[in-house]
Amino acid sequence: MAWTNEDLREQFAEIATLLRLKGEDQFRVRAYERAADAIAAARVDLATLDRDELAALPGIGKSTAEKILEQRAHGTIRLLADLRAEIPTGLIELTRVPGLGPKTAVQLHRELGVDSVEALQAALEAQQVRELPGLGAKTEDNLRVAISRMGAKDTARVPVADALPVAEALRAELAALPEAVEVAYAGSLRRMRETVGDIDILAASTEPGPVMQAFHAAPVVREILAAGEKKSSVLTVRGLQADLRVVAPEAWGAALVYFTGSKAHNIRIRERAVRRGLTLNEYGLFQRDDAAEDGIGERVASRTEADVYAALDLDWVPAPMREDSGEVEAAAEGRLPRVVTLADLRGDLHGHSDWSGDGKVPLEDMVAAAAARGWDYWAVTDHAEDLALNGLSKAQMLARRERISALNEAVDITVLDGAELNIDGEGGLDYDWDFLLTFDWCVASIHTLFARGEAEQTQRILSAMQHPAVHAIGHPTGRKIGKRPGYDIDLDAVLDAAAETGTALEINGSPHRLDIAADVVRRAVERGVTLTIATDAHSLGDLDNARWGVLTAQRGWATAGDVLNCRALQGLRAFVAAKRERVG
Repeated sequence: MAWTNEDLREQFAEIATLLRLKGEDQFRVRAYERAADAIAAARVDLATLDRDELAALPGIGKSTAEKILEQRAHGTIRLLADLRAEIPTGLIELTRVPGLGPKTAVQLHRELGVDSVEALQAALEAQQVRELPGLGAKTEDNLRVAISRMGAKDTARVPVADALPVAEALRAELAALPEAVEVAYAGSLRRMRETVGDIDILAASTEPGPVMQAFHAAPVVREILAAGEKKSSVLTVRGLQADLRVVAPEAWGAALVYFTGSKAHNIRIRERAVRRGLTLNEYGLFQRDDAAEDGIGERVASRTEADVYAALDLDWVPAPMREDSGEVEAAAEGRLPRVVTLADLRGDLHGHSDWSGDGKVPLEDMVAAAAARGWDYWAVTDHAEDLALNGLSKAQMLARRERISALNEAVDITVLDGAELNIDGEGGLDYDWDFLLTFDWCVASIHTLFARGEAEQTQRILSAMQHPAVHAIGHPTGRKIGKRPGYDIDLDAVLDAAAETGTALEINGSPHRLDIAADVVRRAVERGVTLTIATDAHSLGDLDNARWGVLTAQRGWATAGDVLNCRALQGLRAFVAAKRERVG
């Protein structure tokens, strides 16, 4: 996606947030949220389109097109500038506290002058919040717990979702150069860590000059911090530092190993090299030569990562697994699992259309995009009726079912009639028992009451798993990386129940979620729990989330055999039938 699009998306999303804080009509707020989503889903650089071309794009329209042109001409939107001047910046920070909504944030600011999380903590300590109308001591307790669960904010690291667009933009800018033989991002981003400290870009070229110049001139670069012949550092528009290193093409593989890390993984394989009379660095794997001044002799391997690992008698280790968690020993003994890849996926089992309130794209377009990826099936899991703002009534689901039947007659992909059910406070679900059993596929998720204790929260999920129509638990911990911690649950109990009831656990591929996390994936694999890799797509662009879900699965050592949607449609239907038989 072009960086112009990303900048526009952020500005429209900020307008929606500020309008909500101002107390504007929910429909107006929602209009700007939809505009932000439509911009994010656009497959063309919006900087290149005129007014009519912009207005013709799905979800854009004339009003949004006018504001896009305004932003392009002046760098911002007048409405946004006015809202920023009117609404204190600290209010946005307050809304990131789990359970603290816009109305309460405005009340706290108006009555107590609270304009930051730190100020809120001080008001809580002074027991001032309980004196406000409609709040009370219980609210104070809930807010204390919410703030403690946010944890100390590590300002040196950012969520992977914030780093990925910047890294992708830089990589694409350099990859387009004829002088660049290879380009990749490395470091913790390539290993798909949930947060990153900076962005490492690696390029192979015999002419580093033009590569460096393009890096400095990239649209996402705000400031050049250091410029050298083969190494540069810049500050990007999101405040992230990005470092570029240019290496000789013949050293590409060794450099990629070195700069991907992790540090602990690199130490482990360097130790292995030393035991074999070799030296490993970013330039290659070399024979050790004590007679040489630098102690380095003939180069043994360097061109590809696979060459370097093979020369150390190791199987190639996928980047997400390089955390010194047993992967080197497994690679040496030939027992490294063949982890799941994007090509292994046969379909997607969690996606939304504009039938539900938060879907952005017509069902037909979502199906066409899923089919274009070569998938055999796609489950449309619009929200069910208990999610008041976005959910579908039984009558609406039946109407959608008719449309799905018609689509299945016309397309080369099987559209599964599904639903994302809401798990209520006691573990109950939407709709009646018999109607639930008429769906092809159901994923059940917690969307409310995040502050409940571990025992209650765990029991909600365990109760939902006992229903024969619940085939998977969606985003099982409810976290949003950098914004909201997961609710408290007994993960061991959930994993055991998933294995016992034959319920799958979802790896939600949204880079804002990556839920379940990689360490939980590995525990699930060890217990024999079935997993799904889901996009949770609300727009066409969200279908790309499959990639991030796969990388998270790789970090957890999951194979295609562990992932339900790597099975053919017949195998998926057999899983659904087995669940119904087991707990029905």
